[in-house]
Amino acid sequence: MSTEPQEKLGRRDFLDWLVALGSTVLGAAMGIPALAYLWPAAQGGTSRSVEVDGAANMAVGDSKVLQVGGKPVIVVRDRAGFKAFSAACTHLGCLVRWSAAKQEFLCPCHAAVFDKNGDVVSGPPPAPLPPYDVKEAGGKVYVTVT
Repeated sequence: MSTEPQEKLGRRDFLDWLVALGSTVLGAAMGIPALAYLWPAAQGGTSRSVEVDGAANMAVGDSKVLQVGGKPVIVVRDRAGFKAFSAACTHLGCLVRWSAAKQEFLCPCHAAVFDKNGDVVSGPPPAPLPPYDVKEAGGKVYVTVT
């Protein structure tokens, strides 16, 4: 048996320990989401292909927004067939909409305008809308996102 006196945890030591624990928890609660936001998402890997429901009923100039692999995609039918682009504006990620009358993609957040090929016409976006592969087979339309 040990006869050494055991050290008692004083009130000041307890408060120091409590503040350190609280600071660590608060730092982790704020730091982990900040790092997840700043760390770029992994790109590449598997691709997803989804059938565009009701594509056969889409008239020339019509558009449809859908999710493919968790990404918003806008599909537009023109005279040549179907085109698909990311529906997220390259400025801040707002969802763009198709204006059939103007043949443009419009971002409602900051008045960005993209042409029918997804290229920036005006506004703050730094890059065009990323295009996606569209395949027509057996009267059905499929969009593939990588």
